[in-house]
Amino acid sequence: MGKVRRSFKAKLQNQIQKFRHWLPISSQTWLKLELLKALVGRNLEARYKGSILGNLWPLINQLIQLLIYTYVFSIVLKVKLSLRGLPDNDFTFGLWLFAGLLPWTAFSNGLLQATVAVVEQPNLVKKVVFPLALLPLVPICATFVESMIGLATLLVMVAFTTKSLPSTLVLLPLVWIPQLLLAMGLGYLTSALTVFLRDIPQTLGVALNFWFYLTPIIYPASAIPAEWRQWILWLNPMTTIAELYRDIILTGTINHQTEWGFVLLLSIGLFAIGISVYRRLRPAFADVL
Repeated sequence: MGKVRRSFKAKLQNQIQKFRHWLPISSQTWLKLELLKALVGRNLEARYKGSILGNLWPLINQLIQLLIYTYVFSIVLKVKLSLRGLPDNDFTFGLWLFAGLLPWTAFSNGLLQATVAVVEQPNLVKKVVFPLALLPLVPICATFVESMIGLATLLVMVAFTTKSLPSTLVLLPLVWIPQLLLAMGLGYLTSALTVFLRDIPQTLGVALNFWFYLTPIIYPASAIPAEWRQWILWLNPMTTIAELYRDIILTGTINHQTEWGFVLLLSIGLFAIGISVYRRLRPAFADVL
């Protein structure tokens, strides 16, 4: 069995190497991607090293949040939802809430950790050969990988409730693109500024709390006053991302295509601005740290 597994792994790696030659990506870029992969793996191992539950802790934290918000909004405040193909009960509200919390948790946690990624690694910053552009990407990618555990759990609960999974799930990677670009762009910007202004992480924490309640995650978008609803949907990219998660995973519908296009352009723009600022300030990092 071990020989078969090693043989399959060798063949898979060989196919990946052949596939790489067809892509217009330099060997240096591939080396950086391999290094990023290794750093993300090390980050995930180090986060919960020595704990019994290990990397299940992010899922446990999300489930605890889910129980609290479900109790407050569904049981105490009697917020009701009607989703196509799902029963109208507290469990459905929990699924809806969890689908919105997943992208927000991955985005906010990754951004907060990316903000201090440079100042917490002064030894790497002072190494001439280390690609500093990877530092903010590591926590963002690590929290995104962690969110996949929650996503798998959500899919299991949806399949248990509806006895099937929507075919629209294949479109989920299209939502991940602006989500990751948005986090990376802001991560580059805040991590670079934090080297010179150490108040940035605390300020960002307050701003994210404010941003969270401006995003219809724990309450439906229909609860927003009509005159403000379109503004929130268009100017708050996480609103569109959370709504797309819910449509694709829970109801199997495709909505907000125009808003998705706008969020994609916005995230690309923010990514370009963030990495430009990061590259411009990067030569001074070692001197300040």
